[in-house]
Amino acid sequence: MKLALCLGFAMLAACTFPSTICIDPGHPSEVGRGTTGKRISELEAVWLVAKELKPILERQGHKVVMTKSTMNEMVRNQKRAEIANRLKADLLLRLHCDAANESGFATFFPARQGTVGGVTGPSQSVMDASRALSHPFHEAVMKILKGNLNDRGVRDESKTAVGAKQGALTGSIFSKVPVLLVEMAVLNKESDDKFMASAKGRLLMAKALAAGVDAALKARAK
Repeated sequence: MKLALCLGFAMLAACTFPSTICIDPGHPSEVGRGTTGKRISELEAVWLVAKELKPILERQGHKVVMTKSTMNEMVRNQKRAEIANRLKADLLLRLHCDAANESGFATFFPARQGTVGGVTGPSQSVMDASRALSHPFHEAVMKILKGNLNDRGVRDESKTAVGAKQGALTGSIFSKVPVLLVEMAVLNKESDDKFMASAKGRLLMAKALAAGVDAALKARAK
């Protein structure tokens, strides 16, 4: 079905097949409003990048849905996953910024199940699919960001503070579709904060994320 539909998008060079991408600009959620830098907050940075990313992906022929409609809209992490589930999204891409000792861009995937509110997840198939997408996604992103942000690599969610306690992040536990979480930058680091605070930096980030999505979907289609 997807292959047949893609023929109708033959003039869109970036299209491997028309996919549904769910962009999740992190925060505010039940865990708070996120971290802040001197120049920009995580809440603002992820929202502005999401707004840049959506039309880029749409020009590539993808259907794109965001998990919230305004920057300050509070959406619980379970609800964010449920939005992607209802769409049967090809990818749930969760946008965040970090506070850490190291600087740069990192991609996270669920590698262990966790339990929240009596629900255990994600399934093995979701974990396998997420892992498979993570490396081509990350490599394509860093080809564009190289020289602007450090490469923190691909990691499993148990390396995060919440994941270390739960096994997987809440949004992944409830996800029934492939899910990746990106820490786009580390806002307590001067260079990262400056990059994300600039319109030029955020546009470059959006272009890098779009390239990552394209590379991941191409790898999945093989």
